[in-house]
Amino acid sequence: MTIEERKTINTNIIQNLILENREKLTISGVNDVLSFDDQVVVVETDLGLLTVKGENIRVNKLSLDTSEVILEGHISFLSYSDKEQEKSKDGGLISKIFK
Repeated sequence: MTIEERKTINTNIIQNLILENREKLTISGVNDVLSFDDQVVVVETDLGLLTVKGENIRVNKLSLDTSEVILEGHISFLSYSDKEQEKSKDGGLISKIFK
């Protein structure tokens, strides 16, 4: 994504990530939790897919009404990726399988 594309992103979207002592992560602006286990959680947000990695991670609170998720555990990694990139990767893999 170029700098110009980043500038055109809708800035009316508000999302907060609050990490407390690398043990508790509060995420607002959540649309869905796509997958989770005790080491990796993938959350769909308006700003893209958020991947959270660590150890002994558990979903403590999930409220799609308030668009909030609270994760607890030892959090060591946070990363955003674009929804379009993930979809194109999946589409490419699926198309390769069914050729």
